Amino acid sequence: MRAWVSCTGAALLAGDATGWAARLAHAQAGQMSEVQRAQRESWRALVVTLQAALREAGGESWQVLLELDLLRLEKRIDAVLLTDRAILVLEYKHGAAGFAAPDLAQVEDYALDLFDFHAASRAHPVVPVLLASGAAPPANAWPLFFQGVTPVLRANPSSLGALLRDIQAAIPAPAAPLDPLAWGAAPYRPVPTIIEAARRLFDRHGVEAIATARAGARNLTRTTDAIRHAIGGARAAGERRVVFVTGIPGAGKTLCGLNLAFGPWPDAGAETGAAFLTGNAPLVAVLRGALERDARDRQGRGARQPRREARTVLQNVHRFLEHHVRHAGEAPPEHVVVFDEAQRAWDAAQAGRDTQRRSSILSTSEPGHMLEIMARVPGWSVIVALIGQGQEINTGEAGLAEWGRAIAAGGGAWRAVAAPRALSATEPAQRLAEGHPPWLALDEDLDLVVPIRSIHHDRGAQWVAAVLEERPEEAAAIAAGGGLPFFLTRDLGALRQALRERARGLRRVGLVCSAKAKRLRAEGLGAQLHGADDEVVNWFLCRWPDVRASDALEVCATEYACQGLELDSVGLAWGGDFIRGAQGWQARRFAGTAWQRVASPETRRHLRNTYRVLLTRARQDTLIFVPRGDAGDATRPPSEADAVAAYLQRCGVALL
Repeated sequence: MRAWVSCTGAALLAGDATGWAARLAHAQAGQMSEVQRAQRESWRALVVTLQAALREAGGESWQVLLELDLLRLEKRIDAVLLTDRAILVLEYKHGAAGFAAPDLAQVEDYALDLFDFHAASRAHPVVPVLLASGAAPPANAWPLFFQGVTPVLRANPSSLGALLRDIQAAIPAPAAPLDPLAWGAAPYRPVPTIIEAARRLFDRHGVEAIATARAGARNLTRTTDAIRHAIGGARAAGERRVVFVTGIPGAGKTLCGLNLAFGPWPDAGAETGAAFLTGNAPLVAVLRGALERDARDRQGRGARQPRREARTVLQNVHRFLEHHVRHAGEAPPEHVVVFDEAQRAWDAAQAGRDTQRRSSILSTSEPGHMLEIMARVPGWSVIVALIGQGQEINTGEAGLAEWGRAIAAGGGAWRAVAAPRALSATEPAQRLAEGHPPWLALDEDLDLVVPIRSIHHDRGAQWVAAVLEERPEEAAAIAAGGGLPFFLTRDLGALRQALRERARGLRRVGLVCSAKAKRLRAEGLGAQLHGADDEVVNWFLCRWPDVRASDALEVCATEYACQGLELDSVGLAWGGDFIRGAQGWQARRFAGTAWQRVASPETRRHLRNTYRVLLTRARQDTLIFVPRGDAGDATRPPSEADAVAAYLQRCGVALL
């Protein structure tokens, strides 16, 4: 992190406010941004206020940081004051006559961002303060419990000094005082949401600049470099290649793909460009909606051009295939396409099946059609197939094996490169081939194994796998390591209350459930979000008090609506479609008035993967609600729910 101005309180007091404003204006001009007169006056007024407050609070020895960059949010904190015992985060609203809810959320989110992603901001309280220059003297709830990120405090220019003095007096002196130099040098490693990442990549920022979570940045950069190396090799040799990128849930596969579609291409020819193809319609709708809203709200642009650009890059893979099958002589304009969730590509039976919404014109599997279509591109072409292993959730999703069959059937027209994991999966459908075929090269860097979605715990995906794959001792051992971000409750009211408490700042929370959990309607959770474009866009992008938003906590997103997307905190409602039986997990479907056991191994696997998807949507934590059931309702016996709850606790889940 870097502040435009960093000085002691004494140094700030010694300077003229107009001079400090000029220094800030010079810093902004250095970033090729125009400095408005109103902005210069706002800076001058802020410095005047800070100077008076520091004198009153005795803050001459404190460190003052003005315009501190927060890269994840592409915004800057107006001021940060580092005392010997606290980090004070100030957002200044020049001319504001009150304390608006969006402004309170903004400064709270700044404080949460520091606490979550800045290594030196966890050892001391982080106190967000909203400073409104035109407001009447506000009242604050006092005393506060100074731990982590406190509730937002309010101040106007006349009350700020006393507030800072009271904060300093209320916090006990720590054994090790806060060191401003060490604080400034500590790593700031933000983890962007997939929506934030798409916005930044759309503005042509590289993935390396926005994903720096723990070792995840090195893992993500290494994989990105491996993909680019394979693409460069195909271009140089005039070859056709499929690059398979595997990885655990939340490791950044989609981020890699978006980077190829949106990000900068170093040393690339003008013909290089990539389209991002996915069968995940909700993901496309949400990302397109986010880019359009960002262009309108932040950039002041009309929506038409960003909408056109987003639709060019973000495409529905089924429509892409159907278009090029209908136009047999037409080659795609891109030499590179990214096939997101490529393990979900349809087999021949599903691809050729007519539905109520469409009449299929596909004659073979989607991998087979994709290879034929991209072979039309003159000279060379590359398909980057992003593989979310263990996340197939629909009948007809062919898995990695179908890609191997299609490549092998091509008579040597295509070569492939993948990590060794692509050959060693336990389930045959997830193996690219048996043995090591001659058309396949191996590259370990194409496997993403470091999670970047989960902010505070790096073994959540491993815990989920152990829970779902009947390894409770392994799951309990992971939980025993501390910090497991999963909690259990049997009370729906407690679930909603806990989620509301987590919806601080701009953090997003929401309810999810399996689409087959039909008897959750008896708990008042009958409304489900399956993926209709407008509904899912509003669920992910609107905020409470908009009742369409996820944090209204009224509608559960199913696996079809949330796969590939994420929330900060998730409330997972466990349904009767996946329960504990004598032989472990038992998959069921609800028909008429009763549950029926699922006999098909493929369908059982899909239902287990449904819960894998739902359990890996959270960046912060997942709160699991297991209903208590009803002894008078044969479809919801308490014994079944109790068995699920007991198993989860055996796996190390703590009670909420």
